[in-house]
Amino acid sequence: MTRLKCIAIDDEPFALEMLADDIGQVDFLELVATFSNPLSSVELLSEGMIDLIFLDIQMPTLTGIQFLKNLQKPPMVIFITAYQQYALEGYELNIIDYLLKPVPFQRFLKACEKAQELFLLRQKDIVTPPEAAQNFFFVFSEYKQIKLFFDTILYIEGMKDYVKIYTTQQTRPILTRLNLKAIEAKLPVSQFCRVHQSFIVALDKITAFQKSKIQISQTQIPVGSRFLSQFEEQYRKPN
Repeated sequence: MTRLKCIAIDDEPFALEMLADDIGQVDFLELVATFSNPLSSVELLSEGMIDLIFLDIQMPTLTGIQFLKNLQKPPMVIFITAYQQYALEGYELNIIDYLLKPVPFQRFLKACEKAQELFLLRQKDIVTPPEAAQNFFFVFSEYKQIKLFFDTILYIEGMKDYVKIYTTQQTRPILTRLNLKAIEAKLPVSQFCRVHQSFIVALDKITAFQKSKIQISQTQIPVGSRFLSQFEEQYRKPN
């Protein structure tokens, strides 16, 4: 069994001790370290070996939300706090779960199982190259894993650390916390092309194009000059 390497951060010694005890009862978790100050964990997190953080919110040096916002590439996070008013802001940061103290062990275990499920899905994405994979992939959005079929995607718009995925299945785009480069790696190159710093398009959904823009249904998408030659080569390539 693959064990998730985790750390616990809480400024209250008793709460940290209780949390460490709960973690020790979950066979797929490995507690690497505990911290009473979130800043003390930065060096360990920078090594990229931690899969999950159990994080308190109200702490004197830095709140858990501030700390999470400042992490460049945060691992999965479960908030454990005595304050329910930060739940919405927490979920907007794509946390796995939001637990209110005191946490019943069954509720704690359920949150851990959600983290394990997401971890295993991500591992599968890493192991399986897009071209050899099935005709779909998963993204995490609105607190759940959403299954997306390649042939339903119209285009994807990048917004810093988030992307909007426009599909034929729904009027509103799917918003997920990935950058454009990360989601591009999930897509088969035979079906998709990066045409701009902020856009990836599905080649078979293009209805018209000029050198400076592409049309997909009623939407016009700009073509960046440095992406033009690659786009023209892929678009004209026979299937």
